[in-house]
Amino acid sequence: MAGLACCQKRRQYDIILQVRDGPSREGVSERGASTLAEEPLNQSGEAGKGSDHVVPGLTWKDGPKPLASRQGVFCMSEKVIMSTEEIRRALTRIAHEIIERNHGCDGLVLVGVHTRGVPLANRIAASVKAIEEVDILVGKLDIGPYRDDLDLLVTPPKSHPSEMPGDVSGKRMVIVDDVLYTGRSIRAAMDALIDMGRPRHIQLAVLVDRGHRELPIRPDYVGKNVPTSKDEAIEVRLRETDGKDEVVIISRGATVGMAKETATSAVSRRRGEQDGSG
Repeated sequence: MAGLACCQKRRQYDIILQVRDGPSREGVSERGASTLAEEPLNQSGEAGKGSDHVVPGLTWKDGPKPLASRQGVFCMSEKVIMSTEEIRRALTRIAHEIIERNHGCDGLVLVGVHTRGVPLANRIAASVKAIEEVDILVGKLDIGPYRDDLDLLVTPPKSHPSEMPGDVSGKRMVIVDDVLYTGRSIRAAMDALIDMGRPRHIQLAVLVDRGHRELPIRPDYVGKNVPTSKDEAIEVRLRETDGKDEVVIISRGATVGMAKETATSAVSRRRGEQDGSG
C-alpha cells in the first residue's frame, strides 16, 4: 500500500508538471517568466534562496547582484556567517549528538533532502564512521511531489530520484537538510518517508536554522541558529554542489532608484535654501 501511495503521488506530480508547461502564469509577464525559468529552483524551498526578477540586460561577475523593483534596482549584499572550518566543526558536533541521542548507530539511517542535504548527510555519516568505526546507511529524498506550493511556482522544481538503502520501517531516520525556514519542506520530507514505510523514529538535522516557522516543526540537531528577517536569505554553498564551503546571509539594500531620488531631493532643497538666503 505504501508503494502504491508513493506511485500515485509521483503520477499526480507528473501531471502537474505537464499542465504547467506554459510560458507564463497569470500576473507574470512572459519576459519575467522566462527570466525566472533560467534559474532552477532549489529542491528544498526552505532557504529562501530564490531571487526576485533579475534586471534584463544586466550582467555581473562578482559583488552585489542587481534585482528589479518598482523604484529601481536592489543591491544585494552578502556576508559570510560560516566558514569551511565552522561547517566542518558543526557537522562533527551533529554526528556526536546523533550517536549520543540514539545510544549508538543500530538501525540508524541518514536521509539527505535534495539537493544540498545529500552531501551534508554523507559528511555526517563519514564523521560517525570516524567516531564509531561503523558504516551508516545514507538515503536520498526527493520532496518535489509532496510540496504544498506546486501551484504557486512559475518553474516546476527539478526532479531527483529518491534512493533508500532498504526498507525504512522500524528504522531510526534522520532527515538532513541545509536550511530550516518555514518547516514546509520538512513536512513534505516526512510525508515522503511515511509513504515508503513506518519508521520507528524521524529526527531532523539542519546546518542552519533561520527561524520564521509556519508549521510546528523543530530540529533535533542544529549546526547554527541564525536570526534573520524575511527580507534576508541564507545560502549554503558546498564544494560538492558549488565548488566551495561557506554559508552566507544575503541582505537587500536600498534601491538605486530610491537613492537617486533622495540625492536629487537633497540637491533641490539645498538650492532652495541658497536662493532664500540670497
